[in-house]
Amino acid sequence: MANIAIIGAGITGVTSAYALLKRGHTVTVYDSHRYPAMETSFANGGQLSASNAEVWNSAATLFKGLKWMLKSDAPLLLNMRPSFHKYSWLAEFCAQIRNYRENTLETTRLAIAAREHLFRIAQDENIDFDLKQKGILHFYHSRAAFEKAAKANLLLREGGLDRYSVTETELLAIEPTLHGRFHGGFFTPSDSTGDIHKFTMGLAAACERLGGTFSLNTRVENLRSDANGVSFQTLQDDHCDQHSADAVLVCAGVHSRNLAASLGDRVNIYPVKGYSITVMLNDAASQSAAPTVSLLDEDAKIVTSRLGDGRFRVAGTAEFNGFNRDIRADRIAPLVQWCERLFPDMKTESVVPWAGLRPMTPNMLPRIGRGKQSRVFYNTGHGHLGWTLSAATAEMAAEQIDSQFG
Repeated sequence: MANIAIIGAGITGVTSAYALLKRGHTVTVYDSHRYPAMETSFANGGQLSASNAEVWNSAATLFKGLKWMLKSDAPLLLNMRPSFHKYSWLAEFCAQIRNYRENTLETTRLAIAAREHLFRIAQDENIDFDLKQKGILHFYHSRAAFEKAAKANLLLREGGLDRYSVTETELLAIEPTLHGRFHGGFFTPSDSTGDIHKFTMGLAAACERLGGTFSLNTRVENLRSDANGVSFQTLQDDHCDQHSADAVLVCAGVHSRNLAASLGDRVNIYPVKGYSITVMLNDAASQSAAPTVSLLDEDAKIVTSRLGDGRFRVAGTAEFNGFNRDIRADRIAPLVQWCERLFPDMKTESVVPWAGLRPMTPNMLPRIGRGKQSRVFYNTGHGHLGWTLSAATAEMAAEQIDSQFG
């Protein structure tokens, strides 16, 4: 058994720690925040969504992006300021259009497999994370959007997903609180939702019960690897310590690119900002007016999750703006307005905004496995599907480490 250092205490780092601890390894998780799950794993859309496994690398996405570029309230926003990393990443993204089919199928299969692992973990460790297993409903306002989605649906079904079309009448029966006119939709009954932050915190506590260690409020520096192991320094409250381990697993989200470069690896991750609001359902009328089935409005690129009785999470947008974490009012307002339009009886007087950075690779697939050096491993770059894929990719990373050090 080996002593493994994990960098990053988000959903991928903590699920990886759990998978390694269950295999008998010694694990220490390092993170610069005071608590686990304080970056992208804090307030995402909440969907555990194999139905959202279609990768973004398509000509249709590029066409929409070009139309949206000059609209400040568009679902996709690109800061035009020159940046070599941003534009080279976008060039690689475009080059992956030819792999759209294969990458969508791979993501779909991985998402389906991840469910079993996550539900088993939650049951074994008695983690309450506001799980709702009521499916995910994608809806479309126009025939053209629905017909385009029907082509993608064939691919998702080929990947093994049970997802079927519904009429306007049927979708309003599935979620009666919806207001508006719709052409139709697709329903995935096996998808679900939950609070990623509550799950990650609960699993971190389970890791500690299994003997894992969390070194929080700690920055990792001067990471090095050789044939004998890995070494690094930690900085905590201006106190510097030297550490060593048998191997390192990088699960650092948008920070993984720089860590990988220091180890001689290229992990091309770009931070793509997303926003969410949490509508506090403070009265019975709002609780009744808010949906309980998870939704995805394909035109607005907005997803929703009902978290317990008193919270309604709404998330969306993709913003290419580097490491900017500003919460912009003009990006939050469309989310609130969308709620008021589709759920007019739900009060929006108490709304908590948030912004996070998705760690995106150009091909939309996570980077899992060994780096150039034998003691360096990665489980990172999950983009908008970190919550959905994490339990499966943790098993994959842990299996690779276990095969070398078990």
